Amino acid sequence: MTGRTHDLAAFAGLVIAFLYAPILPALSLSTVIVAFGANFLGALFPDIDQPTSDFWDNFRLGPFVAKVIVPALGGHRHISHSLAGVVLIGVLFRLGLNLALKYVLIDINSEIVWNAFMIGVVSHLVMDLPTKEGVPLLWPFDWKFGLPPWKALRITSGKFVEKFIVFPGLLMLTGYLLFVNQEKVLELLKTMLKIG
Repeated sequence: MTGRTHDLAAFAGLVIAFLYAPILPALSLSTVIVAFGANFLGALFPDIDQPTSDFWDNFRLGPFVAKVIVPALGGHRHISHSLAGVVLIGVLFRLGLNLALKYVLIDINSEIVWNAFMIGVVSHLVMDLPTKEGVPLLWPFDWKFGLPPWKALRITSGKFVEKFIVFPGLLMLTGYLLFVNQEKVLELLKTMLKIG
């Protein structure tokens, strides 16, 4: 899938998690803003193993750093697209986040930010399952999983089905969920503006 589809899928996942979370802690505006950023970063993060990824375009010197890091990761869709990679990414992000928040003077709920990031990472793998390339969930074994299991029925990234069915479908789903749950969304916004 393309970067924009991954970002939208991650946002849809974040909306679903927010709407259906049994208990949601009070959220500061700073937590929500950082969580959105973490969600979008997580959506692109598994493509860290691809030098032309949208992930690297978000950083100054990103393409240069990618040329150094990517060879060590074994190529596209290896460890960063596996279950082991999800665990490793989650642990490293939590460590980095906790370290960064030691020096930040604003109120940020690290648990919410970490969950938003991980929703992005997991949604990336889920959205790559219906592609022809599949996903090596059990890396280091080179078995690629896909849905449906027959490669001929899967889609090609960036082509017609993604552009005109998957992306608009995600957009409509997200819009629908926000619309039918607008009272809960507005209540959160009012609460954040009061805490602000």
